[in-house]
Amino acid sequence: MEVEIQSKTNNPLLKRTEVHFTVHHESEKTPKRELVRSELAEKLNVKKENVIVNFMKSSFGSTDTVGYAKVHKSVKEAETWEKKYVLKRNNILTGEKKPSKEEPKKPAEQPQEKPEETAEEPKKEELPAEQDVKEEEAKKPESEEKPAEEKTEETEKPKEEETAEQPKEETAEEKKE
Repeated sequence: MEVEIQSKTNNPLLKRTEVHFTVHHESEKTPKRELVRSELAEKLNVKKENVIVNFMKSSFGSTDTVGYAKVHKSVKEAETWEKKYVLKRNNILTGEKKPSKEEPKKPAEQPQEKPEETAEEPKKEELPAEQDVKEEEAKKPESEEKPAEEKTEETEKPKEEETAEQPKEETAEEKKE
């Protein structure tokens, strides 16, 4: 794998260097983002954590991948300017929010388990009654389930269609003669 820098632009306003690069990977799969970050860091003589690969695009059947990276002065500046999803892709954003979400769930789960156990006991008594109702509904034939009004509408519709089609066929035959 060989990384070739296509262009390098200094952006003093955002305190970063923007790099367009091409990765040549003969007889290899598309390289991982972490590997490209480390190669770019070596070429640019900076720390790997300051390099953020924004995107990498490869074409089908091609052994070249084109990409865009940003080299910040520090990780703090990268966190202020870059979008969160880009930081997550580059494994720079720390997972502080994930543990905080999991911690409240654990204490909340324990009290909920006790009421569920007490609530399950009456539900067990109700279940046989519900099963009886379901069995009765399953035993009913389809004719009992549908109201009489729906039956008449279903039977009348085909008759109307048949009568409407017959005169059309006669007129078509008359035209042929």
